[in-house]
Amino acid sequence: MIKRGLLNPQLLALLARVRHTNSLVIADRGFPFWPGIETVDLSLVDGVPTVLQVLAAVRENHHFTEGWMAKEFARENTGATRAAFQAAWAGLKVKSEPHVELKRRVPGAIGIIRTGDTAQYSNLVLVSG
Repeated sequence: MIKRGLLNPQLLALLARVRHTNSLVIADRGFPFWPGIETVDLSLVDGVPTVLQVLAAVRENHHFTEGWMAKEFARENTGATRAAFQAAWAGLKVKSEPHVELKRRVPGAIGIIRTGDTAQYSNLVLVSG
């Protein structure tokens, strides 16, 4: 029996397949469905769970070295939201690019974790170290 950390069996199985240089997407509630890419849908209601909650949980169990976010995130969100994201990805090299370009990275991902997050453009593409 698991004593601490991640409990969701689908999420654990997905993370077990993310290897060196593979990518994983943590998506907000509005991110499109991608046929053919395993999606673990953790969304419950608006805002539960958040991208940041999922990011914190997966970082305890996995080593990511870099990430990508949409440039539009900075324009559409408050300073407090931007600061919370910057704090959450401490130690990661996170780069910004247009949302259209970010979505072009998705087909190469091992999987997608969908959250209930309502922050605009809060999707992350993480690369495993």
